[in-house]
Amino acid sequence: MSGHSKWHNIQHKKGAADAARSGLFTKLAREITMAAKLGDKNPDNNPRLRLAILTARKNSMPNDNIKRAIEKASGANTESYEAVRYEGYGPGAVPVIVEALTDNPRRTVPEIRNIFGKNGGNMGEEGSVVFMFTRAGQIMYPASIGKTEDEMMEIIMEADVDNMEASEEGFIITTKPEDFINVQKFLADKLGEPEQAELTWLPNMPMDLDDEAYAKLEKLVDALDANDDVQKVFTAAE
Repeated sequence: MSGHSKWHNIQHKKGAADAARSGLFTKLAREITMAAKLGDKNPDNNPRLRLAILTARKNSMPNDNIKRAIEKASGANTESYEAVRYEGYGPGAVPVIVEALTDNPRRTVPEIRNIFGKNGGNMGEEGSVVFMFTRAGQIMYPASIGKTEDEMMEIIMEADVDNMEASEEGFIITTKPEDFINVQKFLADKLGEPEQAELTWLPNMPMDLDDEAYAKLEKLVDALDANDDVQKVFTAAE
């Protein structure tokens, strides 16, 4: 997006959820519970749970909340959530991918469609925009870790890393999805836990937007983030 750094764009994905801390904790707890329910309750043996816990801690979620979310996975009455992906176009025909966890897709689909429509976008069919993205892992370290670009290059040469981008804000390291967890563990041992780590959708042809179009897209992303079922929102904006 014109005038906006890639670091800013990635950080913005948390959107309005950061301002609604209780709502964010609810989403984080849901992901932790589902990860623990579908796999091992030991995060060392469950990559999805490890990532969910890391994300929760980076968003200042109390350890007691994390523990309760894991324990909830053992309950007989635990809700069963389905991972779903919605696709569409935002203002300016910018491709958008929405990842959600829902216990009622029949409720969530019209809600997401309505959010797109009210914010200058259109929700499409499954597969309508995902081909414009590549699935990847991204790991972010701030400049405050005190490493030069050359020092970081030496470190990542020992790992299965696809790319690293350096800026004044820090370092963005990109991996293949299947290498993401191992790379994240390797870097955590070398550098400590990252500022952010996630499986993401990277646009194959990023779109450059002016400030007015960017503001309209931000409004859509914030509205989607505010939905209880939405976990992450990705756009093809530069």
